[in-house]
Amino acid sequence: MALAPTAAKQYVEQRDKGYWIAETRISLDSVVYAFLEGDSPEHIAQNFPLLSLEQVYGAITFYLANQKLIDRYLEEGEAEFQQLQQTCQAKSPLLYQKLKAAQAQKQSAV
Repeated sequence: MALAPTAAKQYVEQRDKGYWIAETRISLDSVVYAFLEGDSPEHIAQNFPLLSLEQVYGAITFYLANQKLIDRYLEEGEAEFQQLQQTCQAKSPLLYQKLKAAQAQKQSAV
């Protein structure tokens, strides 16, 4: 009995100006940041139970094959977040202080 090769799968799709694991609501960013922090594909799959190990490897392969593009995309997202954070701080400094204090308290508890 001869085995037939499977057609190439698409593990990542672009939608709404972002990259997502195909047919999920999990962003490529989540997998890439975990990978860059040194998490193994198995550990990433454990942290995202909706993803199979195959999907995690597929996402990492997509990232490595398109590293310059995805790194630029992540940098743009971080810059956009920083700008939003600065805007929020300027509009409501008291709320921003409360949020930063809550964040610091949460981090010290870990």
